[in-house]
Amino acid sequence: MSSKWKWLLLFSCITICFGIYPEARTNAFSSQIIQKGAVGDDVIELQARLQNIGYYRGKIDGVYGWGTYWALRNFQQDFGLPIDGVAGATTKQKLTNASNFNKAWVHEQINKGNEFTYYGGVPIEKQVKAKGNGSGGSASKKTPSDKTTSANLPGGYSQNDIQLMANAVYGESRGEPYTGQVAVAAVILNRVESAAFPNSISGVIFEPGAFTAVADGQIWLTPNERAKEAVVDAINGWDPSENAEYYFNPETATSKWIWSRPQIKKIGKHIFCN
Repeated sequence: MSSKWKWLLLFSCITICFGIYPEARTNAFSSQIIQKGAVGDDVIELQARLQNIGYYRGKIDGVYGWGTYWALRNFQQDFGLPIDGVAGATTKQKLTNASNFNKAWVHEQINKGNEFTYYGGVPIEKQVKAKGNGSGGSASKKTPSDKTTSANLPGGYSQNDIQLMANAVYGESRGEPYTGQVAVAAVILNRVESAAFPNSISGVIFEPGAFTAVADGQIWLTPNERAKEAVVDAINGWDPSENAEYYFNPETATSKWIWSRPQIKKIGKHIFCN
């Protein structure tokens, strides 16, 4: 073997063994299979990637529990994979291709003890709530009812705010996919932040003519846990509506005006627009 080829072979071995090419190893799972009961960095990456694309809504803690299990099964079902809740090579590759993972940032938040989310499309600064700090990315959305805020409620909202939003989400979108329910909750929050609408949760929801559920009384139906989870996800920064301030069902909409609004996307039966 020529001297040239010996050096090339040696260099290849070094790069494989020591990872000189960082792009081949950065933010990648190890070769181990990940399944329920596992702990460690691979589980952190699994949870973060699943949350990045909206499948996992629990705490990113590196512990593979039931929440992670069902999130992974739902991902496998949607991506045409064997539905077993086990992250083998094929599942990990599909998940890597479909999601992003900023390893340094995620581990930094865990090491600092911060509460955080990792949803794609949400600015990083809106996804962190420092340990022991009642504020977060949504702290500016406080309403007059926050005098009754409990320290463990997300984003500085009162229990009344969250309950009222859950009523609205359930009344407006209980038949919609979960992403669509989060999007409806996000629209309410987007209106609170907009100068064109009232600056409180109750003001937005009860603005005359704003929501069908208020007009027909469905606002007072008892919401399920799914609706409450959707509200919390929206408050924590997930906005599938992409900053929409309106939405409508094209099959039932009677207003010609709503069709004139710039449309952003459709989720389930609802079109979200500005």
